[in-house]
Amino acid sequence: MQLLHSELPSHKANATSSDMTNKIDHPQLCQWLKLIADNRDKQAFTEVFSFFAPKIKGIAQGKLNSEALASEVVQDTMTNVWRKAHLFDDNKGAATTWVYTIMRNVTFDLLRKMKANKEDTLSDDIWPLAESEHTEDDVFSDHIQSRNLKGIIDTLPENQQQVVKGFYFLEMSQEQLAVHLNLPLGTIKSRLRLALGKLKLKLGEDHD
Repeated sequence: MQLLHSELPSHKANATSSDMTNKIDHPQLCQWLKLIADNRDKQAFTEVFSFFAPKIKGIAQGKLNSEALASEVVQDTMTNVWRKAHLFDDNKGAATTWVYTIMRNVTFDLLRKMKANKEDTLSDDIWPLAESEHTEDDVFSDHIQSRNLKGIIDTLPENQQQVVKGFYFLEMSQEQLAVHLNLPLGTIKSRLRLALGKLKLKLGEDHD
């Protein structure tokens, strides 16, 4: 459910503001989310929107192959961020993880809604892909619960956690992570390799 235009704060940003998004760190994002939660701060929302909207649109467009649908994902995701900012807890995870989880849920809801209405906006081959990913998510969720994998991931250095959670939980490609974190692709691959090596040691050889 979208906010009315009058309810949703303006999210236009100038080129200078856009250029600065790559320099924003986790504490700054947390501060903005807190301002939104506590004060309904529209300027803070503008900053959060400017940071996330281009990234969300790029990821959604890659998944949905439709600019219009990608824009809808951006709108619904950021509406939820505005409304649910009070639910964010920086002690439980990164701001980026929280926002991208919202994005992912919005995307799945959109896919399910379109399929239920028998709309054919997307190409036919997206549906088996979406169903397959959802099934794998259920299985992986069970595995996380049984092995307490998330708790182990949380013991990794923050930079390695970001890569692992982005790659496996948010299904971002290594290339998308490189853009999102503003890092060279080689650095992303190196961090992922190091993180998986540590997880393998902690879980044991039988849980590759």
